[in-house]
Amino acid sequence: MNLQDIKNRFEIVGNSPLLNLSLETAIKVAPTEMTVLINGESGVGKENFSKIIHTLSNRKHGPFIAVNCGAIPEGTIDSELFGHEKGAYTGAHELRKGYFETVNGGTIFLDEIGELPLETQARLLRVLESGEFIKVGSSKSQKTDVRVVAATNRDLLELTQQGKFREDLYYRLNTVPIKVPALRDRGEDVVLLFRKFAQGFAEKYKTQPATLQPDAAQLLINYRWPGNIRQLKNITEQLSVLENEKSIVAELLYNYLPKENPQVPALFAGNTNEHGLSERDIFYKVLYDLRRDMNELKQVVYSMMQNPTEAAKMVQSEKVQSLMKITHEEDTMQMVQPYMQPQQVYSKQQPIIISQPMTQSLEVREEPENEVLSLEKRELEFIKKALEKYKNKRRSAARELGISERTLYRKIKQYDLDK
Repeated sequence: MNLQDIKNRFEIVGNSPLLNLSLETAIKVAPTEMTVLINGESGVGKENFSKIIHTLSNRKHGPFIAVNCGAIPEGTIDSELFGHEKGAYTGAHELRKGYFETVNGGTIFLDEIGELPLETQARLLRVLESGEFIKVGSSKSQKTDVRVVAATNRDLLELTQQGKFREDLYYRLNTVPIKVPALRDRGEDVVLLFRKFAQGFAEKYKTQPATLQPDAAQLLINYRWPGNIRQLKNITEQLSVLENEKSIVAELLYNYLPKENPQVPALFAGNTNEHGLSERDIFYKVLYDLRRDMNELKQVVYSMMQNPTEAAKMVQSEKVQSLMKITHEEDTMQMVQPYMQPQQVYSKQQPIIISQPMTQSLEVREEPENEVLSLEKRELEFIKKALEKYKNKRRSAARELGISERTLYRKIKQYDLDK
């Protein structure tokens, strides 16, 4: 049976090189008894590959069962796979055969195998190595002749490094790996699949099949398809049912494609404002200006330390008042917030605005000219005085210092004042 016959039999549509390579590997390994591990994202059709392997194997007349390991509760997965004795646990009112016993002589497809508990992984490893298993609540070993085809959308090697998947089981399963490509990596296959689905839904709902205009076809090819073939099928069905106009253009199709919503600030460089600056440029400019102002504020404070008699006049100046205001974390958030995604604007306390200059509420002592204290020592001295004045009530001390409570907490940790 050649490659095209396999595609026709299992209704696999597409001609991309990556897809053909995966199918050819499945065809070659099918007649053997080797364990196969199928890798691929959710929705790419991994179960179809397991059926191809079973159908072309010497076990094709034996039973085949597909088990979604991620859908079975951890407390019952051992019973489902290996069976249990009567009274093995509460609710076990009768003897039960597991899948490895009922599929004897056939093939078992373990989908989402990365979700198996470690204890179950040890049981599975024993089956793969010796063909033996023990029912839950039993001490008697039983034999079974089952070929295992496993699949996962997770990186099992990474899970082994995290201690969540047994390394010996990984190498036992990964005898022959098959990588099923994601839909976004299959090029024009997405258009062929759309036509197939559209024709099927047209027959199902007794309508004309939806067709793609060139711009809509290109939009399908360029889209990421996080849900892969399953997502494409759902969108095709929506278009077939909801749209009276069956000639689909890009503008119409775009309304059916979910808008991606990244979890980090993904500023698109192509969006520019009226001054020709991109959002990313504006974001970096805000951060650069903030850093420059903070450096200027440090210089002002240091000058105040050197000449305390001029401190009050300097604090009253418009420049210093402006610099002191931006030191608030809340004000910084307000500056950056317009350039952030909505889900990144976290709830926060109301901004604490400096109502009085710092020098009006804290005593500034004149020091001898030859005594130069570092900025850190001055800062530590002010914090200690504020905490003593308000008997370690941090909120009041923070208000006195003109900083946020969060910043005060960080300074307390920095100077080991919480001991």
